[in-house]
Amino acid sequence: MEISGGIQASLSGRYATALFDLARESKAIDKVEKSLALLEAAIGGSDDLKRLISSPLVRREQAVGAVAAVAKTLKLDAVTGNFLGVLAQNGRLSQATNVIRAFRMLAAAHRGETTAEVTSAHALSDAQLAALKTQLKARTGRDVAVQTRVDPEILGGLTVKLGSQLIDSSLRTKLNTLAHAMKG
Repeated sequence: MEISGGIQASLSGRYATALFDLARESKAIDKVEKSLALLEAAIGGSDDLKRLISSPLVRREQAVGAVAAVAKTLKLDAVTGNFLGVLAQNGRLSQATNVIRAFRMLAAAHRGETTAEVTSAHALSDAQLAALKTQLKARTGRDVAVQTRVDPEILGGLTVKLGSQLIDSSLRTKLNTLAHAMKG
């Protein structure tokens, strides 16, 4: 797969590739992707979970037990749960969010999609998300898997990262450009 060469260059990319290979062999790519989305949402919503994955002070044995409990609580599929245990055992839980991002890219490439990371000031409605996907598909000629993130600091508008291209139509950037132009 052409995308995996670039992804494998990083530590998180190697872990994501290993997870993707396991998921493909188990015919569980969709299940793993859904479990990773649940995990990502849990990390975003829990300071305790953020501390668990980022703290170097948590002993590996404790981390393994904690991620097993998290996997059970979130009802993650077995492949993802076991993989989290491997990350914890290897002291690599801090790579979890990067692994999730890289896995999504691999899964999207496997389905013939491209991936766009979209940041908005407020959560997008289903209709807005569908319209955005349609516009991105028209631009790229391929189906686009969209990963959304909310960042109130952009004030309004969107930023869209599509491969190496960044489309920034955020209100914050427009106001900064205007302020810079007024300074002369």
